[in-house]
Amino acid sequence: MGLANWYDEHIVPRFIKCACSAPAIMRLREAVVPLASGRVFEIGCGGGINQQFYDPARVTGFAGMDPSAKGLEFTRAAVAGKGWEADVRRGFGEAIPFEDASFDCVVCTFTLCSVGSQEQTLAELRRILKPGGRLLYAEHGQAPDPAVQKWQRRIEPVWKRLALGCHLTRPIGAPIAQAGFSLNVLGQRFAPGTPRFAGWMEWGEAQRIG
Repeated sequence: MGLANWYDEHIVPRFIKCACSAPAIMRLREAVVPLASGRVFEIGCGGGINQQFYDPARVTGFAGMDPSAKGLEFTRAAVAGKGWEADVRRGFGEAIPFEDASFDCVVCTFTLCSVGSQEQTLAELRRILKPGGRLLYAEHGQAPDPAVQKWQRRIEPVWKRLALGCHLTRPIGAPIAQAGFSLNVLGQRFAPGTPRFAGWMEWGEAQRIG
C-alpha cells in the first residue's frame, strides 16, 4: 500500500470522524436523524456517528453504505451496540446495491459534499426510496455570501485533498429539488464556532415526488 492510499484509508476516516463530530455538526445530526422511521438507509454511514441519534421505536430496519473500510469498522461496532438487524456494505453513492423502492427513509448527513457525482448519487437515493419516501439531510456547502464563496473557491483544491474529496462550493437544496424531491427546509445558517468557508449548513427533509 502506497503512502497516499495508506493516508486515505487510515488517516482520513479518523480525521473525518473527528471533524464531523464537532459540536455544531452534532447538534444538526441530533435535529435530523431522530426523524428517521421505517426501513432506513444511511449513505455515508462510516464512523457510526449517527447511530446514537436513531429512535429504535421508529426504525424497523437499517442499511448503510460507505466507501471507507476503516470507517465501516466504526459503523459496525456502533450498529452491534443497537442490537438491530442491519445490512452495512462498502460502496459508492453513484451505484447503490439495493433494489428500487426498498426504503421508507434515507439519511444523508455531510456526505453530498464528497461524492463523485452529486447528481447521480441523488438519483440513486431517489431510486431506492419508496414513492413518497423521505430524504433527511444535513449538509455543508456553498455559502450565500459572495465574499465567502470567493474564499471557498480558493481553498477548495487543497481542502479536497486533505478531506478525501470534500467540496466547499457545492449547492445543497437546489440539486436535491432538481433530483425529484419536494423540499421542506428546516434550517440554514453558518455554524457557530466553524470557519465560514466550511460553515454554511442546510438541513431538512425532502419527499420523493412520484
